[in-house]
Parts: sequence; C-alpha cells; structure tokens
Amino acid sequence: MADQLSGAGLAAASDIPSLDRLLNAEALRPALATHGRTQVVAALRRDLEALRKRALDGGVPRHELDAAAVAARTSAALDQAAQPRLRAVYNLTGTVLHTNLGRALLPDEAVASVLRALTSPANLEFDLDTGGRGDRDDLIDDLLCELTGAEAATVVNNNAAAVLLMLNALADRRDVVVSRGELVEIGGAFRIPDIMKRAGAKLVEVGTTNRTHAADYENAIGPRTAMLMKVHCSNYAVTGFTKSVGVADVAALAHARGLPATVDLGSGTLVDLTQFGLPKEDTVRETIAAGADLVTFSGDKLLGGPQAGLLVGRADLIRKIKKNPLKRALRVGKLTLAALEPVLQLYRAPEFLAQRLTTLRLLTRPMRDIQPQAERLRGVLAHAAGPSYAVEAVPMFSQIGSGALPIDQLPSYGLAVRYAGSGRPGRHLDRLETQLRRLPVPVIGRIADDALWLDLRCLEDRDEAAFTAQLAEPLA
Repeated sequence: MADQLSGAGLAAASDIPSLDRLLNAEALRPALATHGRTQVVAALRRDLEALRKRALDGGVPRHELDAAAVAARTSAALDQAAQPRLRAVYNLTGTVLHTNLGRALLPDEAVASVLRALTSPANLEFDLDTGGRGDRDDLIDDLLCELTGAEAATVVNNNAAAVLLMLNALADRRDVVVSRGELVEIGGAFRIPDIMKRAGAKLVEVGTTNRTHAADYENAIGPRTAMLMKVHCSNYAVTGFTKSVGVADVAALAHARGLPATVDLGSGTLVDLTQFGLPKEDTVRETIAAGADLVTFSGDKLLGGPQAGLLVGRADLIRKIKKNPLKRALRVGKLTLAALEPVLQLYRAPEFLAQRLTTLRLLTRPMRDIQPQAERLRGVLAHAAGPSYAVEAVPMFSQIGSGALPIDQLPSYGLAVRYAGSGRPGRHLDRLETQLRRLPVPVIGRIADDALWLDLRCLEDRDEAAFTAQLAEPLA
C-alpha cells in the first residue's frame, strides 16, 4: 500500500514528520520567535493530526509534509488566531452613533487622557490636597454641575444602570408613575417596565399610548408613590392625535405632593444643538431648570464621550443614591473617568465644540465637503468592484442614531452600488458587501432597495488615503 501511495505521489501516515523534527526545522524559527513554543506546539499537533487523518483516508501529497509547507500553515493559523476580535472599521452605514459599531468616537483629548491612565498610576480615589482617600466622582462632579446647573452628580457604567440605581435607591417597594406613551424599549430588549421590576419598584401606568394629561399623574399619586417619572422617547415618535405633559408640569405636580420628579433623558445633550444646524433636543440644563429633581443620561451618545450613565440633580437624592450598595457594583473605572473628564472640559468652550468634539464634527459635516469626496472615491470603488457593478455618487440621508432624534435626517452624500448584470441582484450585492467586510479595515455599509449604500459622512478627509489604499486592487 505504501509503495502504491509513493508511486502516486502521495504519502502514508508513517511518512508524516515527527513533532520534534519540525520544531528543530529552520522554517519554524520565525513562528517560534513570534508566537512562542506553547502555541506553536499546539498548532503543529493540530496540523499533524489533520495530516494523519487524511493519510489514513487515502493519502496526502508529499509536498504538504515539507517543513516549509507545515511552517506556512502553522504560521497562517497562528497569525489568524492572534488577530484582535475588536477591530477598527469604516462606518459607512449612514448612522453616526451606531450602537453596533461603538457609538461615539472619542476626541483626541480623551484618547490622550486614557493613554496616560493606562500607563501611569493616577489619583482615582486619592485626594491630592489632603493626602487622604478620595471619591472617584470628585473627578467629574464639579464639571457636571457647572454644565448642567445641578447641585450634585454621580456616574455609573451606562444609562440603563443609572435608571436601575435611581429606582432601587429611591423607589424600592414603592410606586413610580409613568405615562404609557413613555414605556420605551431600547436596543438589547431594555424595557422600562422590566428595569422597574428588577429595581424593586412598582410601575403605575397612566394615560394612554398617545395621550396623557396632568390629571392622570395627579390621580395616580397615593401613599406609596415614590416619584413621578418621565422617560424621553428617544427611539420613536408618536404623531397625530397626541398629548403629553411637559417636565415643568410634572415637576409642579410632584413638588406639590412632596415627591421628586425624575427624567430619563436617554441620549442627553449639554448644548443647544440648533446653534449647529441640528434638530432641537432638550438639554440637561433645560430639564433641571424645568424642575426635574434627577436626570439620567448617556455619556456615549449625543454627549460624545465614553460609555457611561450620568445622574445629576438634587444633592440629597444623589447622596442617597451613592450610599446604595448597587452604586459600587455599577461604578466606572479609571479609563471611563479619564475619557469623560476631557470631553466635559470641551463643553466649557462651546465655540470650539463643533471642531473638537468628534461626534458633533461628524453630525455637522456639510454636504459640500462630502460630495467631492464621493466623486473622488466613485472611480476607486468602481475599479475595485469590477465591471459587474455600477457605482454612482449620489445624495442620501444620514441619521444620528442610538435613539437620538429618531425621525430627523441629515443630508449627506455617498456611493450607491448596483449589480449591472442580469438576474436578481441580491446575492451579488451580498457577495460585494462580504468582500468589503473582509478588507483589512472592514467597510460597513447597508443594503436596501437593490443597492449597496455607502454613506461617507463618517469618512473624514484624514482617513481617505488609507481607505483608498485598501481598494487599490480588485476585490477577490
């Protein structure tokens, strides 16, 4: 049998080189130097086992047993395994704050601050003035109070955590009154009723889906009521025959009965977005000024910072929240605080914000800058995609994303790719979309209406050269 295999140019299982022989081969030295003996040995064993199985099933071409061939396969497997799972991508989806792509991009000041925190000890809970133990919230609460008009502030790991902590600290085994029209569900199946149940609070729904009146809140107040709560409907809009009660009126009702008024503002903003040509969104300061006793909002949405949940409001309520045992479980680490502080500092100079805050810069990027870029890149993508596809530079609309201003769109420009052949275009567009996702820096677009859409709003000019370079050759 072995002679027959040899005559056919195939090797038998007995011809497979030993592990020790391969480890001493010159061809394996680069892999050993890069990945270390432990990983190389494990990879070699997997490769040799696969060769042995194939040899027993019918033979293996002899050239696959060469040390160079084994080393090439081993190195390729180890290089692939060493690739980071979290990778940079080009977000050409048209959604600026894309939850699945990491939401807000940090400005340079925040990146530099995080790097310092990563590589140096820091006064996370050390008071440099007294030499004693400090509170990590002290790093940002003065800034938050200055920017929002609140008396006190604290921070946890996301806005869902902020809502959970607020409810558990202030409404455990008590009633929380919320309009039916504000019982939102956000991404990841986070629902206000569910979070209330987990927090130990009892939800009291008032009004209807489309209309809630002040009397609905007033009639729901009882001896076990802990608070009146408003929830910003950040990821949907109810239009038509509607009515809701504003923060000021809800706060007045709550205060008349000695209750706090709380607001989950969702993707809260610290500045009036209309000054930048963006749609109106209630600011945290406006919400506090309207009478809200506590406001919760996200750090990584319109704020443009790291993932965080911020709570601002009355000092006595913040103190109670900070004493809750859940606060320690939900607190943020030094990297979040290192990123959050410089982002908040940027808001102290709002005249520079549109240039320095990455999220705002992308949201306000004008079509007059995006259109020429689309026209420059049209030919590049057409060459890479090949003659089976037609590429056009076309106007399109971006969206803010992550539940912020759900019905508002931003005029933009980008590339529309359509299949130029006969037959149904679906599988051909899927193939091209897959090829773009497999580039060294994956390109993420969206398929709709028999076209692949690549919105260029989030491709800044400084990234264009690198983007073009990986499309220099036709896609495989």
